Amino acid sequence: MTIKTFSLGGDLTINRLGFGAMRLVMNSFDGPSRPPEGAVAVLRRTVELGVNHIDTAGFYGRGAVWANDLIRTALTPYRDDLVIATKVGPLRGPDGVPSGQATPDQLRGLVEANLRSLGLDRLDLVYLRVGGMTGPGGESIAERFAVLAELRAEGLIRHLGVSNVDAAQLAEARTIAPVSAVQNRYTDDAGLLAECEEGGTAYVPFFPLGGGVGGPPATERLDKVAARLGATAAQVGIASLLAKSPSVLAIPGTGSLDHLEENIAANDLNLSHEDLADLRG
Repeated sequence: MTIKTFSLGGDLTINRLGFGAMRLVMNSFDGPSRPPEGAVAVLRRTVELGVNHIDTAGFYGRGAVWANDLIRTALTPYRDDLVIATKVGPLRGPDGVPSGQATPDQLRGLVEANLRSLGLDRLDLVYLRVGGMTGPGGESIAERFAVLAELRAEGLIRHLGVSNVDAAQLAEARTIAPVSAVQNRYTDDAGLLAECEEGGTAYVPFFPLGGGVGGPPATERLDKVAARLGATAAQVGIASLLAKSPSVLAIPGTGSLDHLEENIAANDLNLSHEDLADLRG
C-alpha cells in the first residue's frame, strides 16, 4: 500500500487515509446499532491494513453499543503509532441526535469520559465540535476552547482541534492555543483549507466520499474516471480528496470488511491531471 503521511502537530506522523468510527455503530444517529462483533473485526483489520489514525467521539453510540468501547475492546493494548482523535462539545437530545452543546463547565467531564471509555491516560487529539446540526459560524468559541487548552496544559490532551468552524472561529482558537486539525463537513471550503495549509494544520473533511474538497463531483464524473482506472467510484472519491492537498486527511468509515478493503485500496490509486480535470468538470 502506498502510504501518504502528515505530521500532526509536528510530532505525530499519521497516514493521511484514516478511519472514521461513527459507522461502526450505526449508519445514522436515529438508526439501529450494528452487531458489535462485526465492528471489532473491522477495527482489527483496519490497523492490519496500515491505518494509524482513528476518528471517534464519545457520542457515537446507541443503547449498549458505543464506538469508544469497541475501539478499546478491539485494539488494546494500543500500538505505539496509533493516533486516536475524539470530539467533545455536542450533547445528545432525547431523540439521540447530538443537537445540544456542552457548556464550558461540562467539557472537562466529557474529556475525562473519553479517557475512561478509550482506556487512555492522554488523548492524542481532541476537537472542540461547535454547534449542533447547524453549519459553522455565528458564535464565539473562546471560552470553551480555553477549557481544552487548560486540559492540554495539564497533560490530558496532546493536540487540539476544532470542528464545524469558519475562518473567524479558527483564528479565535489560534489566539488561545495551537490548532493541529480542523474537521469540517465536506463542502466547498477552499479558503479554510488554504488557512490550514499555511498554518501546518490538518484539514479533515467528514462525510468525505463525495470526492475532492472543492465540492463533490457529480456521480457521472466519478463513474467515468472509475471506469477508466478500473476502480470504484468510492475509491476515486477518496483518492481525489487526498490529491487536493497534502494537508487533507480522509476518514471514511464503514461497518463492512469488504467496504473497508475497498476504501483502503484507494491509497494506491494515482489520479492523473486528466482524471482530476474530469472530476472538476
